[in-house]
Amino acid sequence: MNVFITKLMSTMTLEEKLGQLNLELGEPSAAVNAGGAKSNDFSNRVKQGLVGATFGGEFASNKLSQDLAMQSRLKIPLIFGKDIIHGFKTTFPIPLAMSCSWDPDLIKESARIAATESSAEGINWVFSPMVDIARDPRWGRIAEGAGEDPYLGSLIAQAMVKGYQEDLSKPSDVMACVKHFALYGAVEGGRDYNTVDMSHIVMYNDYFPPYKAAVEAGAGSFMSSFNLVDRIPATINKWLLTDVLRHQWAFNGFVVTDFASINEVKTHGVANAGDASAMALKAGTDLDMFSGNFINTLRQALSDGRVTLNDINVACRRMLEAKYKLGLFQNPYKYFDEKRRNTDQLTTQNLNAARRFAQRSMVLLKNDNQLLPLKKSAKIAVIGPLANSKADLMGTWVATKESGNVVSIFEGIKKMASSNSVVTYAKGCNITEDPYLLKYMDGPLSANPSAGLTETKTPDELRKEALQIAANSDVIIAVMGETSGMTGEDGNRSMVNIPETQVDLLKQLLKTGKPVVLVVINGRPLDLTWENENLNAILEAWAPGIQGGNAVADVLFGNYNPSGKLTTSFPRNVGQIPIYYNHLSTGRPYIEGKERYTTSYIDVNNSPLYPFGYGLSYTDFKYSDLAVNKKELHGNEDLIVTTTITNMGKYAGEEVVQLYVQDVLASIARPVKELKCFKKIMLQPGEKKEVNFTVKTSDLMFYNSDLKYTWESGEFNIFVGTNSRDVNSVKVNWNKN
Repeated sequence: MNVFITKLMSTMTLEEKLGQLNLELGEPSAAVNAGGAKSNDFSNRVKQGLVGATFGGEFASNKLSQDLAMQSRLKIPLIFGKDIIHGFKTTFPIPLAMSCSWDPDLIKESARIAATESSAEGINWVFSPMVDIARDPRWGRIAEGAGEDPYLGSLIAQAMVKGYQEDLSKPSDVMACVKHFALYGAVEGGRDYNTVDMSHIVMYNDYFPPYKAAVEAGAGSFMSSFNLVDRIPATINKWLLTDVLRHQWAFNGFVVTDFASINEVKTHGVANAGDASAMALKAGTDLDMFSGNFINTLRQALSDGRVTLNDINVACRRMLEAKYKLGLFQNPYKYFDEKRRNTDQLTTQNLNAARRFAQRSMVLLKNDNQLLPLKKSAKIAVIGPLANSKADLMGTWVATKESGNVVSIFEGIKKMASSNSVVTYAKGCNITEDPYLLKYMDGPLSANPSAGLTETKTPDELRKEALQIAANSDVIIAVMGETSGMTGEDGNRSMVNIPETQVDLLKQLLKTGKPVVLVVINGRPLDLTWENENLNAILEAWAPGIQGGNAVADVLFGNYNPSGKLTTSFPRNVGQIPIYYNHLSTGRPYIEGKERYTTSYIDVNNSPLYPFGYGLSYTDFKYSDLAVNKKELHGNEDLIVTTTITNMGKYAGEEVVQLYVQDVLASIARPVKELKCFKKIMLQPGEKKEVNFTVKTSDLMFYNSDLKYTWESGEFNIFVGTNSRDVNSVKVNWNKN
């Protein structure tokens, strides 16, 4: 590779080298392209070698662009990127939902399928995984990640990268792009594009681990984030992109900006566009997405001495290396086998996988008096503005807008119910009647048919229809929550509850005296305090994807016993945010019953409504006999932790057994507990199983005040349980000597 690229670069002009650093929209018919240039100039720029990569295109436009690249002087192929976040044609549950499976192998499988389907469309580079740790559910993009925990987030980051990039020599594999580097999940106020400010200790211990894990998994590219890091925009932050990413972690791929973020350096108040380009290049940014600043300003920056030819050569080499790794120099049309569009997309196998993924992503939050699973012969009223929606089950960042293959929840229930059952549907209400949100719906939500903007019935008529079918039912399944447009990028909310219009309908449904099962469709943790206090059963279904309706029916009727566990804490109200399980103790920790003069509220309990790791089953699991092989350890000895799990109920079920560690006294304040191990086991009714964990000194390590990665002698609490709150514990002493 090195010899080939060195020889190629020796023949390249400066303009051709800068062209490799230029990423443009992939649709030749688009209105504008890089730097505002007209689209009819796009073909000429590609043929002149002034474009290195494109994004957003489909099969035909991408192939046309590659044809144009093959007409260039050096015939350097293009890379084609796209936001493939949770599946492609076969849309899977959103990443936050997938993380609730606590199954890295399953998540890797989902990335493999997404790679196969998207590569069949001519795409060879995906803007995924998003590995940002997120502790604020107001942030819309929490839907794209794996939640609040760095350990689980790291495992999922590695699984996604390996799923996409299993073998880049194959035409079914694509290059991953890890985003957003770095800290984007910690934006203030939960608002996209906002400021981030944190200490390096928090960065290294809490937010950096998933990025580092992705590097170790071999990720081919990274995307810089929009936010500031140490008051410097990430795109021009040399400490972040070079010192940390390349020198400390040995990343050897390329870095692309987020959309036109070089333009935003000036808006941040740090540098104008020309200087920002030079600063970005010298910081370690290799590819400029859409702004056109690299291609338009770096020649002058070179002339002025703000960048060197070596700076340009280094970035150009990284882009050429990526193309070499993808096999594009050997075969520029490697990803343009049109037959694969028929054989590799929306296959029966992929649809079955989507259904399986959705089943395992759902979390049972409440099930009073074992209302669930339902009898298939019951008279069921399916009610709610999301009950027969298809688009909203697809969630945020859907690569294709095709909804013909989507199964709505009403359809799934009706199909699965027995022949003598009566299943009826009523919308009941619109998503919202809130004027501010309706005004917002003129933008991102306007294309969503469930938003209620084209509803011909009045709110009173909708409610009357719902109450009529509810009165004639045995049980009500209310499907409510958020539309797909209410989450994702710029889908930030100041109040993370189910909109008032829907809650008002729930209150009317309760007055019928019929049991109510709430199925929640959403992309973030919600404040479900009222729902938890008043409803009989709650199933967190998230945005479950193309097979969501069938999967929800599988769970509601007991064809699948829910096993999902939350990867984010659910607040009791928005005032608790940010809320996460692995917080610090503080000098005056909260003590229930002694709230005054401790770190507490006077109007609400400190604890989350549903804690990290929480999730019910149709059966009951009993934890007993927690034991360790020794309570005094020295040096690199292993701690063996055992516990017994017994299935006390009448259903076979899976349980995620979780192990947490607390470093009681250390040189810096440490979290009250941290997830270090987990195992997912299956137990038949009455079966018991001993579960063993091995805790190593590597599980005790952290970055201290000198940012040295180490562990310290002392006392450690070991917790094992069904979630981060409900645990048994044992104490050990562990000395380095």
